[in-house]
Amino acid sequence: MSKKTASGIGVGVFQVIGDLPSGDPAVIAKRAEELGFHSYWLPEHTVIPKGSCDDYPGRPPNTPVPEYLFKMPDPFIGLTRAAAVTKTIKLGTGVCLVPERNPLLAAKQIATLDHYSGGRFQFGIGAGWNEPECTVLGGDFDHRWAQTKESIAVMKKLWTGEYVEHHGKYYDFGPLVCLPKPGRRPHPPVLLGSIGSPLVFKRVVEWGDGWVPVCFDPKEIADGKAELVKLAKAAGRDPDSLEITAFGLDGFHRTPQALAEIAKAGAQNAVIWLQGGDEKSVLAELEALAAAVF
Repeated sequence: MSKKTASGIGVGVFQVIGDLPSGDPAVIAKRAEELGFHSYWLPEHTVIPKGSCDDYPGRPPNTPVPEYLFKMPDPFIGLTRAAAVTKTIKLGTGVCLVPERNPLLAAKQIATLDHYSGGRFQFGIGAGWNEPECTVLGGDFDHRWAQTKESIAVMKKLWTGEYVEHHGKYYDFGPLVCLPKPGRRPHPPVLLGSIGSPLVFKRVVEWGDGWVPVCFDPKEIADGKAELVKLAKAAGRDPDSLEITAFGLDGFHRTPQALAEIAKAGAQNAVIWLQGGDEKSVLAELEALAAAVF
């Protein structure tokens, strides 16, 4: 991902979107598109039950819980604001916590966003790590990936069929229709997130369209790419149809050299997570990143 492949470099936002006056997705995404970034991503935590972040992944003992976890607005509403003022930049969830959403409602929201954005939505998904959050929102935490798989199957039926029905463990309904259809056919790409789970590759090949790992070492990408290729060939899928987008948190993927290493390892795209705490600093950060990587 040097200047020749800069179209694959996107940006994501954690901290800045908590208070809209200090970080409007419409403002940030519009400027990101003008500067040439490929995609704009927003994360999700609907609620944070008290005490549920004591085991926050990667957090050293006795350190404060990141404030941004408490300040995330709904990603679909944020991306809709971004879609309204942009024309080409792709719009992704990084990631949507699927077990915490009703799939019929989520299918409607996603199809509407994808319809109005002209097929630009990227459905990055995960099953979540916060057990109290998952449970209070209706998720089966111990079997959350099984629930996620069924939820995605429901959404795909709604996006591609007419009057469809489903009778499963988690969702059961008779014939119904869900319109509009997504702008991208048959549906937006379903991109599975992961932090160190070896099962992600099997899931991607079975029912996904790509992999969006949080990546700290290009070797993780290279090893994951090799596993995806092996499993895809065994399943009769084209390995090239499975796209890899590497998420880089906490200062990663911010130089041409780092992006080139990610690309060499097999990632088609990279996402740089912005670190500014207010709109002014994020816009300045975007300018500096564009100058550095394009």
